[in-house]
Amino acid sequence: MDKVARISSEKGVVIFSKSSCCMSYAVQVLFQDLGVHPTVHEIDKDPDCREIEKALMRLGCSTPVPAIFVDGKLVGSTNEVMSMHLSGSLVPLVKPFQANLC
Repeated sequence: MDKVARISSEKGVVIFSKSSCCMSYAVQVLFQDLGVHPTVHEIDKDPDCREIEKALMRLGCSTPVPAIFVDGKLVGSTNEVMSMHLSGSLVPLVKPFQANLC
């Protein structure tokens, strides 16, 4: 749990992913399209993979990946992020983390 808390608060937008997960890839592309460059932590390449999965589930993730954190707070998984995007509430949330496109 400490490792999840540490990693999720190191950068503005953090995605816990697995390298083979197509939903994680879709979320990464969405953030990149919004001008946000998320930090992606592929848990299948982490020796503590099982502990990270359990910690994410304890935090309330319905599935361990993708798990998206913004400003150190759990936003949710693909469903929550896509719902926020469709409702217009995702862009204001990630605005502080958008790259300058000038």
